Amino acid sequence: MDQFVSVETFEQWRDEARKLLAAEVPPSGVHFATHDDQPTLFGSDEPEPADDKSVEATDRSSTVRVPKSFLETARIVTCHRSPVRWELLYRTLWRLTHGEPSLLAIATDDDVHELHRMNKAVTRDVHKMKAFVRFRRVASADEETYVAWHRPDHRIVRLAAPFFARRFKVMNWSIFTPWESVVWDQESLRYGDGVPASAVTDDDSLESLWKTYYASIFNPARVKVAMMKREMPVRHWKTLPEASIIEDLLHEAPQRVSEMIERNEGFADTATKFMPSQIDLPSLKTAADCCKACDLHQFASQMVFGEGPPDAKIVLVGEQPGDHEDIEGKPFVGPAGVLLNQALVRAGIRRDEVYVTNVVKHFKFTERGKRRLHKKPDSREIFACRPWLEAELAAIKPQTVVCLGATPAQALFGRDFRITKSRGVMRATDWCERTIATWHPAAILRMPDETRRGQMLLNLVEDLAAANA
Repeated sequence: MDQFVSVETFEQWRDEARKLLAAEVPPSGVHFATHDDQPTLFGSDEPEPADDKSVEATDRSSTVRVPKSFLETARIVTCHRSPVRWELLYRTLWRLTHGEPSLLAIATDDDVHELHRMNKAVTRDVHKMKAFVRFRRVASADEETYVAWHRPDHRIVRLAAPFFARRFKVMNWSIFTPWESVVWDQESLRYGDGVPASAVTDDDSLESLWKTYYASIFNPARVKVAMMKREMPVRHWKTLPEASIIEDLLHEAPQRVSEMIERNEGFADTATKFMPSQIDLPSLKTAADCCKACDLHQFASQMVFGEGPPDAKIVLVGEQPGDHEDIEGKPFVGPAGVLLNQALVRAGIRRDEVYVTNVVKHFKFTERGKRRLHKKPDSREIFACRPWLEAELAAIKPQTVVCLGATPAQALFGRDFRITKSRGVMRATDWCERTIATWHPAAILRMPDETRRGQMLLNLVEDLAAANA
């Protein structure tokens, strides 16, 4: 006969599961039910399991060992609202203790996959709660008190509440959700039943203040509506004060962008105003000598423009000049340049047949005594100098562009490009049909592990050879 077991919490499920295992009741012989389907995860005063690779689940008649990672996952999964979570957990526990001790390592298993999916959903919901909860002051309270109402997808209050207790330690506050609620009195957390949104929707001065702040930091030039809705789901907008002005801000975004560009607000100045009327390499180099689009020209010894034949089939793009380049006025003449030359030889390419340049034309550095150490250019400086690179590529019209390092790769492929994931992949860009990214020679020189350094150098040679194919 099938057994029916009622559980409300992780601790209750754990205790019942122990008894069922001791009685050798298979998953097909038990059905779990929850009275009101409102579990409270950490309500028990029982001690946490030992910090070991596995944890004993015991009762008077049996001793069972399961991976600690399973219990940690189970504690989170019990917060999921799926009614099948209890059966899923018991079925997984049964398999772990009946001949499949390595089950959790099989990511393609249906039960393991579902556990990971539920775990991820609950964890993400906790993250959203931390991001979207907005407290409002209760004016009628005897002492300053704040309340918030939030609608999570799952029953996560007890997972998230300790974060708010740490963050707002010296405030009296309450967070209400439809499923359960929590009160912090600056000493302890107390949990209770859920409440409807109508109980805490009164407006107050903090809401107005937050709207003003949000409008002031809203950057219309960076609005990606689809991404914003994915990260800030529309269902949460009702409880976010700033959400009430998002539509107006989006409507005004095009006009605000135009105004920002006219005032140069939020944007770096660009080299466009220094661009010559005739776009050829000699004219560009002469004009670039006078560029003051960013502050780097004030500290570098000189501008270091690109070098190579005007009809080069291959253009190599680095990040910026280094100390040696700044002194000599030529790109890639320091240690990184020496390594690059060696790689070119191994790839069957003559240095004097390629055009070599950088995204940024002035050396950015920090001084350490008498030494000048490379300092990565920021986004404003890259944005300011970018017209020179675009003009070089337009003048040369190369068959292939090779990005040496992350900075030029992100300048041409986009800010989301990751060289560790997409190195060596030939792609089309707005500036060249064949564009490829590879390691910067300086990154290879800085690699402390000899084996890894050799592998990166081999990658560089292979990518240069692909560019020359």
